[in-house]
Amino acid sequence: MWTRHTFAMGKDAQVVARFADGADEGRLQYEAPKLVFRGARRRVWDGEGLKGVRAEGGELVLADGSRFTLGEKPAASWADAIANPKGRLDKIGVKAGMRVAVLGVADDAFAGELAAREALLVDDPKGLDLLFYAADSAEELARIGGLVPALAEKGALWVVSRKGKAATVKDVEVMAAARACGLVDNKVVGFSDTLTALRFTRRR
Repeated sequence: MWTRHTFAMGKDAQVVARFADGADEGRLQYEAPKLVFRGARRRVWDGEGLKGVRAEGGELVLADGSRFTLGEKPAASWADAIANPKGRLDKIGVKAGMRVAVLGVADDAFAGELAAREALLVDDPKGLDLLFYAADSAEELARIGGLVPALAEKGALWVVSRKGKAATVKDVEVMAAARACGLVDNKVVGFSDTLTALRFTRRR
């Protein structure tokens, strides 16, 4: 069975599913807090619907009896990810003591989360472990090259953009702009309900 997992954004696989009203085949996707199945009909679980999730004989099993064939190891991985969802700062790798700068990201809660994690939020970008940069236009993407010198040797640039129907730049455009500046992409996460983020580091 063909199975694909996204970088770090969540989990994504083509599965055979069994429900109370019959079997189906389609795509199963998990990005906290929702599990979505797209087959003959779309089905969504979150909150109470995901409590008690478990892996059983290579299948992911939900409390309502829904079953998805994934294979032994993937099923265990999915069950653990759903039962123990990572917070945003864990997904994007923020640790206490890191030097962090945020440029233009429209998320009022983010600065508070960084402070609670005891990251060092700095105004003078230099030697940064992480730099979060909002880019939703070709002009903003063109400024990425000027940000690279602010990164520490092993620092990472997160380019944060609007997602879904509100998106004004495509992932491929963000990647092309960063690669032109000697960066390589190695992670993507759902930054919030409205924003997505791509992670870049220097090419080694």
